[in-house]
Amino acid sequence: MRKKRKSSLTLIAILLIAGFFGLKPQQAHQVTTVAENISTTVTQTKNKTKQSSSATNTKATSSTQLAALNYQSGQNPIVQVNGGKSTLNPADWHTNRVIYSSLDSLNRTSSANTAYLESRNVANDALRVRQTVQPTGWHQKFAGKTAILNRGHLVAYSLSKGISLDGNYDPSQQSGDQNNLKNLFTQTAFSNQRIQTIYETEVRDALRAGKQVIYQPHAIFRGNELMPRGVQLQAISTDKTLNFNVYIFNVQPNFVFDYTTGRSVQGSMNVPTPANAPSFNN
Repeated sequence: MRKKRKSSLTLIAILLIAGFFGLKPQQAHQVTTVAENISTTVTQTKNKTKQSSSATNTKATSSTQLAALNYQSGQNPIVQVNGGKSTLNPADWHTNRVIYSSLDSLNRTSSANTAYLESRNVANDALRVRQTVQPTGWHQKFAGKTAILNRGHLVAYSLSKGISLDGNYDPSQQSGDQNNLKNLFTQTAFSNQRIQTIYETEVRDALRAGKQVIYQPHAIFRGNELMPRGVQLQAISTDKTLNFNVYIFNVQPNFVFDYTTGRSVQGSMNVPTPANAPSFNN
């Protein structure tokens, strides 16, 4: 109603101005028509801008709803969940530990892991050991000499120093988590190294700044598929200065996956690289 009233007032003002300058009725009508066209164009442009800015948001919140999302070649591989705001409660941070969920009946990490982190959990990358376990859907393939799959961590190696396999803090454990099947899933190299690392870096920076953080990664599987369609990442610091909630599609440029098995073929798949994507592996 307000928009219509505003448009009407604008047109009346134009007609009054036209009368003031002695324009003939036909000329005044032409001026009015042009003004209406400009007003319509501006409104359409504003609407398109609003649609564009919300293109990477989703109303999906549950794991089932997120699993139903289909990635289309060329779209943003990052989706904002709940407006990008975490649903975690910062008041739940009590003890430095990680709650590793049990594997499901298909040996998948289909439930979220929840980490209660502090600065002492930032791991030294030099202490990494070779990964040997194979999560479900593991069928490695190479593009030239570059592997297209990673053993993706839910809670990153760099965020899990001192965390034992049972999830408790053990100061004798100086490296981060590497071969814990409850913390690994078949992830594309692009999803892991170019996207998930962005958010892991935000958590790591918060920890280095002395903040306490609740971080919850969740591999999202559709039905009985062995390779997840994506991973939901959310985190909040106890002072609420760190706060994000995103869903990352598990996709790889130039490859198409059969998520039922994890097998892949080369195909026409364009995945835009985020502007702030790093080039190192976490």
